[in-house]
Amino acid sequence: MSTDHQAIGAFLDAQAAEAGAARNTLLAYGRDLRDLSDWLGPRGLTLATLTREQVEDYLAHCDAQGLSRATRARRLSAIRQFTRFALEEGWRDDDPAIRIAGPGRSQRIPRTLTQAQIQALLDAAPGIGRTPADRSRNLCLIEMLYATGMRVSELVSLPVSGCRGDPAVLVIRGKGGKERMVPLGQAARAALRDWLAVRDAAPQGSAIARLLAGKGARWLFPAAGAAGHLPRQSFSRLLGQMAVAAGIDPAQVTPHVIRHAFATHLLEGGADLRSIQMLLGHADLGSTEIYTHVLNHRMRDLVLNHHPLARPVAVDDHPLDPNRTPWTT
Repeated sequence: MSTDHQAIGAFLDAQAAEAGAARNTLLAYGRDLRDLSDWLGPRGLTLATLTREQVEDYLAHCDAQGLSRATRARRLSAIRQFTRFALEEGWRDDDPAIRIAGPGRSQRIPRTLTQAQIQALLDAAPGIGRTPADRSRNLCLIEMLYATGMRVSELVSLPVSGCRGDPAVLVIRGKGGKERMVPLGQAARAALRDWLAVRDAAPQGSAIARLLAGKGARWLFPAAGAAGHLPRQSFSRLLGQMAVAAGIDPAQVTPHVIRHAFATHLLEGGADLRSIQMLLGHADLGSTEIYTHVLNHRMRDLVLNHHPLARPVAVDDHPLDPNRTPWTT
């Protein structure tokens, strides 16, 4: 490859065509590799001649900039993907990043909301919106988000064709075009039915009818704009309004926090991690393991509430040794 720019472009094309990488993944790869290229350029270096020492120096530079461990780990991942691709394509004779240990990811507990806070949001949603149609749509949005744990990009781009017929299960197209099935609860199904009835009965000349006459016809949540469906940013603003109405700090409420709440509340109710992985559309179980703090609490409660030594018992009734002091909590 003659230039870093061409090499990065060829790598991204291959990731899209062969690996089925999602658009956001490709954008992240491109940003990270261009940042590396920009760092190499003033030093008279290129991606084609990149060495292990230079990769390590670059990661040290990222650390000195104050970038988080997660960001540095993501950048190293992008570099590894690129250098492996370069080796496979014959651009290089070695892979300089293969043995570099990453900074790892911080095991932060994800921000979430309590069940009471989610209920307050759901109760506030029917009052958000200028028109009855807006309010119906907004209630449907948050009911479906919490019922399914979808990513916000998956929610706003739901095709209307897959939502008709009062479905008990939705087919969601996630990252890399992978599909998964997620059940819909009764409340979400009712909100979906109501919104579809409003959408389908939109009077001629109304705002909804005008949207449905164009690109919006394909989408469950039509909107003006190039995509034809509601933008993610617009839904995030709606969530902020719902949070204020519910008496919750809007800074605590984002679409991804609702997704975390979906997973956390399922685990609190007894669901297993593998099921949560499938519902969230995580490619591997490692991504789902951020919720193990819930399991740790549940296992502790299980022991303290059900183990025979966890309850105060009379000495004469102790199942193991009548002379042994009972284990109390």
